[in-house]
Amino acid sequence: MKTRDKILLASLELFNERGERNTTTNHIAAHMAISPGNLYYHFRNKSDIIYEIFQEYEKLVDYYLDIPDDRLLTLQDMTFYLESVFDGLWSYRFFHRDLEYLLDSDIRLRCDYRDFTNRCLSAMNQILEKLAEAGILQPQPDELRSAMTLNVWLVITNWMAFLKTAHASNGDEALSLTALKQGIYQVLTLEMPYLMPEYRDEVMRLRENYRPALPEQRAPVVA
Repeated sequence: MKTRDKILLASLELFNERGERNTTTNHIAAHMAISPGNLYYHFRNKSDIIYEIFQEYEKLVDYYLDIPDDRLLTLQDMTFYLESVFDGLWSYRFFHRDLEYLLDSDIRLRCDYRDFTNRCLSAMNQILEKLAEAGILQPQPDELRSAMTLNVWLVITNWMAFLKTAHASNGDEALSLTALKQGIYQVLTLEMPYLMPEYRDEVMRLRENYRPALPEQRAPVVA
């Protein structure tokens, strides 16, 4: 593996473990046992590293959301899309943990993320349309399907923030791949009203695989 690729992998590992803001280029170089000068030979700064990592993330999600045009979609396809997207979120979780800061810090990233979002929304809209063609979902007017697509996107991209802010006393203690994939339960819940009757029971059973654990109920504070 080339040094450049090793830097990207090491950076992703450290960003995910420690957070991007807590990781410097010196930390990355030390982690790899290379000199800072060697790192700067390949990347001018940390922003360039983050930008290239995001480009890899884009390629991964684009691959996951590829839609076959030679057959109808199935429930297995729907499950694959959801599992894969949440796997991608986990693999690049540092990015979504601090999204606004990262986008404000790099105009290239901000522009690319906007295009990435629009591309994902278009693919997800098409997936919902294909699921209707397959008789899994009820056919929907374009406006309703677009609104549903946006709601699904909001759940996917904000579930991690929910886990870190509203679901645990310590933000990081609730963050695991299993907890992250519990967001699939919420996505499937959004789709439940639009399922064709013959698929409802099967999707309900599927949804139970991702049921979130409820937050602990805390006793009220008595003054």
